[in-house]
Amino acid sequence: MVAYLTQLLAPLLLLGAALAALRKKQDVYSLLTEGASQGLRTLACIAPALVVLMTAVQMLRASGAIALLSRLLGPVFAWVGIPVECAPLVLIRPISGSAALAVGAELIAKYGADSLVGRTAAVMLGSTETTFYAIGVYFGAAGVRRTRYTLPAALLADLTGFWMAAASVRLFSALGLYI
Repeated sequence: MVAYLTQLLAPLLLLGAALAALRKKQDVYSLLTEGASQGLRTLACIAPALVVLMTAVQMLRASGAIALLSRLLGPVFAWVGIPVECAPLVLIRPISGSAALAVGAELIAKYGADSLVGRTAAVMLGSTETTFYAIGVYFGAAGVRRTRYTLPAALLADLTGFWMAAASVRLFSALGLYI
């Protein structure tokens, strides 16, 4: 039943918008084309940021930079209580959500969904943001050029999210409470 309603959601939203416009005696077709035109302009604004971010992630992974940084930062992660195996996730997540999801899936497949690493990766994915993506896309779409304190604050929030994800999983595991 839910799947059927999900399939109807987009057509029902379009129908509702069209009926509302007709009720106000507005030209539905011109409103739809104007909205599509604005959407294409927004896409043109954010496309360069998306291309750069996707390219950067692929270059970092293909060059081995992520693996090298993971090995170098491993002792720091261990010191703060983040599983060393999650280092690639910590490095990729602020850049790309899809790449982070792939890294998280690899960690879960390798270590198991119920392992400390698997649970930590899952909680990290749910409690952190793709900072550079969000800044690039949303600020680009809004025409904001100076991010000022946004990037440091967002990266600090990400680091806090990574650290708290690891601490929470460790705590719940120690208490026998599984999340």
